[in-house]
Amino acid sequence: MQGVFVSPMKRTIATAKYLCEAAGLEMQLRDGIKEIAYGKWEGMLPEAVNRDFHDEYIRWLSDPGWNAPTGGETGIEIARRSVQVLREIEQNYDSGNVLIVSHKATIRIMLCFLLGIDIGRFRDRIGMAVASVTAVEFREHGPLLHKLGDRSHIREELRNRPGN
Repeated sequence: MQGVFVSPMKRTIATAKYLCEAAGLEMQLRDGIKEIAYGKWEGMLPEAVNRDFHDEYIRWLSDPGWNAPTGGETGIEIARRSVQVLREIEQNYDSGNVLIVSHKATIRIMLCFLLGIDIGRFRDRIGMAVASVTAVEFREHGPLLHKLGDRSHIREELRNRPGN
């Protein structure tokens, strides 16, 4: 492994810590791969968001690419910031493996960008469980998705728990 890029949020840092120690690499924190900013919806259950921000919630559900949670980010804004990290990686690592430790929505949005899928469809086109591994190879003719949402590294009883 050549490099490790990590969202500066506690849970991603905790996940990356052991991987970095095992690989003998420094963690490179990047704001560009943080989780979606939910603004005023942060920490709220969907039912409460629907009740308190109904119109915005319906718009966001229909197209999160162009509609943000109240005070939060659109999928397009997440794509813009995360693509900057992808470009940095491409410029600095022309071969070898690079690990990105990020969040479900951000990873799905990056994949949409890389694979030519409408950003606003990230929830509809790409399923991903927590703690999963996705692998993309950058080739001469563009990115090639090798693995999506693999969780074979997690014990079976944990893999099959509701909410995972």
